Amino acid sequence: MLYKFKSKAAGDVVMLGPNGDQILRLLGREPAPRGIFEVADMPALRAALEQAVDAEEAERDKAQAEAAAEGRRLPAQEGVALRQRVWPLLEMMKYAQAANEPIVWGV
Repeated sequence: MLYKFKSKAAGDVVMLGPNGDQILRLLGREPAPRGIFEVADMPALRAALEQAVDAEEAERDKAQAEAAAEGRRLPAQEGVALRQRVWPLLEMMKYAQAANEPIVWGV
């Protein structure tokens, strides 16, 4: 499944199913083929995503510090970091909120 997030305020954001599922779960929502982010909810949604990014980065920093203390290096991070994955949706939310437009998917 693909998620195609749409808003009149910004270009579409497309995510693969597992990535979209992860993002929706971070936002406290169950993955669904259709949905909407209301404008009134966007500040809290953006904050939730930013908090998840900060938590992931803090965890990585802690692991690197522990590895350095033990005299070893962590392997390079595999795949795309959460910060990179959520950035397009965060930008879309910023534009949609400013334009007072919702974000929808599956419609």
